[in-house]
Amino acid sequence: MSHQDTELSRQHTGKMENTRNSHSNVVLKSTEDCAICLDKIQERKMLKCLHSFCSQCIDSVFRFKPACPICNTYHGVYTGTQPEGTMTVTRSWQRLPGFEHCGCIVIQYSFPAGIQGPEHPNPGVRYSSTSRTAYLPACEEGEKVLKLLRKAFDRRLVFTIGQSATTGLNNVITWNDIHHKTNVGGGPQCFGYPDPAYLFRVQEELRLKGVTEED
Repeated sequence: MSHQDTELSRQHTGKMENTRNSHSNVVLKSTEDCAICLDKIQERKMLKCLHSFCSQCIDSVFRFKPACPICNTYHGVYTGTQPEGTMTVTRSWQRLPGFEHCGCIVIQYSFPAGIQGPEHPNPGVRYSSTSRTAYLPACEEGEKVLKLLRKAFDRRLVFTIGQSATTGLNNVITWNDIHHKTNVGGGPQCFGYPDPAYLFRVQEELRLKGVTEED
């Protein structure tokens, strides 16, 4: 290919790039639509994560969950519907598979029977008592997860009332998408250890509910 042909090819490529960039700008302008109502933004409200919505739309969403619908960044503290109960922590020298260099943290959750409140699926309907035991390694990262779980429990986020995924029963206390290790061994299939990625995963689940070290 001659030098002239090469130059013409380069100019043609440059025009194509300019066209693509122009199209990109058009796409970006389309983000002026509200991601909630899918219409042009009215009375714009920009969140600290820099996403914008109609003021009325985002206020309506925040009444249920104060998180950005696009990136899930929390704006304020999210409180769940966990019923009244206790979270007790003890420590044991028992070794967890995969964490043989340290002891373990034993978490005991206990909930008495009660009546569902207005924030629950069936207000006025009774729910039964329950108790759960969970285990964490007593290493630095395990201690960090324990603090986050305590924060989540205080915000009523660890449990909720609904349908049990295990038994199919309704109006019972269930886990609320923050997974726990309820067995010492057996691996992930038995909700136990070893599971090298568990501590990372549970921190991500907590983050999605607005529970982090920084907040």
